[in-house]
Amino acid sequence: MSAEDRASAAGPSGSGTDDPAPDRDETASGYADPDDVDDLADLDRDFPGRRYVIYAPNGNINTGAVHGDQRVENVGATSAPGGPHVEAHEGPISALEILEARAGFAQPEWFPSALRQLDTGLLFLAGEPGTGRRTAALNLLSQHSGHSVKLRALDSDEDLSTWRPRDAEARGYLVHGLLPTLRLGPAVVANLRRLLADARARMVVMLPHDPDLLRSLARDLDLTPVRCVPPPPGAVFEARLKAAVPDPDRRRHLLERLRPGLDDLLASELVPAQVAELVAEVARAGDEGPDLADLRRRLSFLAEKEVPDLLKKLHDDPDGLAFLLATSVFEGLDHRIVRDEADRLLKLADGRLDSVLPTGGDDGQSGVVSREAPRPNPRFVFRRSLDELLATVRAECAPGEIRATSRYTYTVEPVRFTRHRQAETVLRHVWRQYGELSRLLTDWMDTVPEKAPELAVPLGRVVGLAASWGGGRSALKHIADLAKSERGQSRSAAAFALSIAGQDPVLASEVKYRLTDWSYARSWRLRSTAADACGRDYGVSRPEFAMSLLRRCYQGREGDESRVAAAVRRALQALFAAGSQALVLRHLAAWADRSESDAELSLQVFPALLWNPSWLQDQLLTDGELADIVITFIRRSLNDDGLFDETRSALLSWCASAVWNEPLRAAVETLLTALAQEMSLGELRLFVEIDADDNPDLAGRHIAQHALDAWRRGEPQPYRPAPADGGAR
Repeated sequence: MSAEDRASAAGPSGSGTDDPAPDRDETASGYADPDDVDDLADLDRDFPGRRYVIYAPNGNINTGAVHGDQRVENVGATSAPGGPHVEAHEGPISALEILEARAGFAQPEWFPSALRQLDTGLLFLAGEPGTGRRTAALNLLSQHSGHSVKLRALDSDEDLSTWRPRDAEARGYLVHGLLPTLRLGPAVVANLRRLLADARARMVVMLPHDPDLLRSLARDLDLTPVRCVPPPPGAVFEARLKAAVPDPDRRRHLLERLRPGLDDLLASELVPAQVAELVAEVARAGDEGPDLADLRRRLSFLAEKEVPDLLKKLHDDPDGLAFLLATSVFEGLDHRIVRDEADRLLKLADGRLDSVLPTGGDDGQSGVVSREAPRPNPRFVFRRSLDELLATVRAECAPGEIRATSRYTYTVEPVRFTRHRQAETVLRHVWRQYGELSRLLTDWMDTVPEKAPELAVPLGRVVGLAASWGGGRSALKHIADLAKSERGQSRSAAAFALSIAGQDPVLASEVKYRLTDWSYARSWRLRSTAADACGRDYGVSRPEFAMSLLRRCYQGREGDESRVAAAVRRALQALFAAGSQALVLRHLAAWADRSESDAELSLQVFPALLWNPSWLQDQLLTDGELADIVITFIRRSLNDDGLFDETRSALLSWCASAVWNEPLRAAVETLLTALAQEMSLGELRLFVEIDADDNPDLAGRHIAQHALDAWRRGEPQPYRPAPADGGAR
């Protein structure tokens, strides 16, 4: 197996899995938005049994029989006693893998220039899976370090803005991608290069071939990521065969045996991982060399073309299909085991491996006995292949694309019609021409699984477009049906649909009327949908109107109203992030002095805004018009027991991000100086957290230490009277 092949099946520490690394409990460590960490509470529900914790610094303990997981936690520089557990996201690359990557490496044309670019300390290398990207990266690091085997790998969820070298002997670091939420800036890159220079090491960051990501890196960092274009298959084959078969006479003999069909095998589209498989099979042949026909039968990338014919041959043979699947899963085991598992699979399938329904049987759905001739079985699992279905509707599977959530990346192969906008044309036609179909489609959309939130946007787009296809005085009726749904997915689709429908000048007035009406509704579902719509394009383009709707939608946080409150909070965050920061903050300040419900909404929302900090920090840095209001809100949030944790976490993230950002450091120090003027319990708790942080360069640490020293000595804190508008510094 090549280094590239093995790398695709192993993480940095050779774990043997390509699953994303588990997410850190970033809320506990105080450096993430708590809204992004939704799954922690599930642990108690899913594993209600007792937990045992043994605290033994620097020790390993196993007290008798152990059932389930074992975990050793070493408290060291990355975590403090009594503090949160810090996961390791870095590990050594094995010397064997590095040596294998060197053996048989065919240098691509771009390799020398990439090696020179690595002189800067940092190189971004982009490419598709199988192109030899990891093998090339290991060779770059190895050659640049004088063929050192002291190389380390970092997971893609490692935050490079806070990373530091941990191994003094390491001469190279291989990073498996970037955090989807991490936006590298020039200051972060400059700091990385300084750290690497001090450690006499280099770093290669592997990236997917994502044009948007590569453009943003080139624009923001003024550098060009290197595209990993593999060498020609022939060059890779020659280099790898020379490493696998050092004896030139035997190598010549093998090539003579292969010569008649080698050019056909080394097609231009072959990637290095497939060439490596071909070389492995050739090298494994005996003294007589490989038989070309047998070689073709063994190669996996050629087998893909034969699988459809094999399945078609077994189409009417349920026993054969079961045995094929069992052999595929249990290849290499005793034939009796494979046969038993095939029989068990056939029984479990309960007719789903039969292509036709037997005469006199039932159809497996209605339970009605059929007396007709055998007919196709609708439950047959091999009934229609994806290729057949795509050809039937004139669509195709596009090449893989990289998508991202807030915590991990994943690959999709999107289905696209061959004609531009064919999807919209089909839906518009059937919606207008077949009256009953609109009700069926609406009911279908209302039952989309809740655990697929990414479906809300395409559903909403279709429902929104359909509003203009139908027309009439009730053009938005189908959207209203979704807005009243018990299902959050459907309400989210309805909110997005209103934004789409609002783009139609004729429908815009009805959208405005509906949202206003729903904001007064007794139904929490309608108010939740209205609030959600305020955070979409329709509300973002009408911020004053959206703010008035959101204040009416909010009616507390008890029972189902908590869902409305969450939608209002998300919408206010969206309006704030979209450029209406001053408007949002002025409204929050006004609400804070009104009724109990308005004041509660104002205070509950503000800590969430701290996670989009650039505008707030600019106000503090320039002593902007709303700087006093920002400080007042931060004070109130710190001194509210229910809001302290989120506010503390956000402010600590400010301090951490400001370590290598001078303008941000100045804004943080301005804020902390203002908070130190008059310390209550909340400010005191924040300063204790800053002082106890592990990072010695944390921005604002000296201010926190000075304020705590003065407080411990009982010195009075300077006090400045609050301005007439209610702000305080």
